[in-house]
Amino acid sequence: MLLYVLRHGITQWNKRKKVQGAVDIPLAPEGIELAEKTGEALKDVHFDICFTSPLTRAKQTARCVLGDRKIPVIEDKRIQEIDFGVLEGTQFKDVQGKIISHEMEIFFEDPLKFKRPKNGEDISDILKRTREFWIEKTTDPALTDKTVLISSHGCAVRALLQNIYQDHAHFWHGCVPPNCSINLVEIQDGQARLLEEDKVYA
Repeated sequence: MLLYVLRHGITQWNKRKKVQGAVDIPLAPEGIELAEKTGEALKDVHFDICFTSPLTRAKQTARCVLGDRKIPVIEDKRIQEIDFGVLEGTQFKDVQGKIISHEMEIFFEDPLKFKRPKNGEDISDILKRTREFWIEKTTDPALTDKTVLISSHGCAVRALLQNIYQDHAHFWHGCVPPNCSINLVEIQDGQARLLEEDKVYA
């Protein structure tokens, strides 16, 4: 099994440094362009199936990458972005790029200490649901010899890949995955290994 784990393209809220989790924000024009470039780079990959977050930005990115391939595209809420609850839509960086939100500073600097916002989730929540997805898909005999596209989000991608990293203390693995980056994972005989990390086709 080959898994192409994809983060969505850039949105207007990404550009404006607004907290964007479960809010359904579409891709910005630049996001569509980058997703299409990613699709062009992967045009020779024979995808058999796609799992996507139900949020528009992830679905749009998947569609740009898949192009006119006629394969099943299945929405799964377990790979949706973390829900920031009452923090959704708030400004977390200033124009100089400095983090101005105490909560979001913790989220990026020490995520395991990020407290669940009202009506939202914390890191343990997203680790739990993405792990359920991971175990289900990587042990599915019907997917053993398949090439799978997984279209998701920055925090959800890192949570999903924690099943390989096994290093919760360094949740971000060095950085938030860039927009439209691919993490290529091979699953063979129950073992997972990363073939490519955070690759961007720009």
